[in-house]
Amino acid sequence: MSWNEYGLDRAAQDLVLNHRSVIKESHKMREAVAYGLERFWGEHLRYKDKKKEEDRQKSAYWKATWDELEKILGKAGITLPNDDVKLENTRQIQSMAKKLWGELPLDDRGTTLTLDDRRVALAVLTQLCDCLVWWTQRYKEEKES
Repeated sequence: MSWNEYGLDRAAQDLVLNHRSVIKESHKMREAVAYGLERFWGEHLRYKDKKKEEDRQKSAYWKATWDELEKILGKAGITLPNDDVKLENTRQIQSMAKKLWGELPLDDRGTTLTLDDRRVALAVLTQLCDCLVWWTQRYKEEKES
């Protein structure tokens, strides 16, 4: 087996720098990992259509993190579902969750997300969120004294 760096630390730094106004979400992301892939994925929907700009920025940060996870796992040969869903379309959301649970195929060939793939995805997401928290600590704004 050869070592392959998937750039988690670099990806995390880029995410934090691109979402500086809401980087405190990194801590919530790390906590959300414990609840599984489908709940982590769905969190961007919770903020998506809120009226406050800060909430929409939080949604963008969560979604960008998921998009980055999809890219990273793709390098490892794992296809992570990343459907574009509408908040008001319950069937689309349910379909995405079922794909993440391995209950629905990811493609026309009937490929599903296996239990091993889900475990790897969760482990990588955990590490990515740990990196996000680390970079958040480095870039957080100092409180005025």
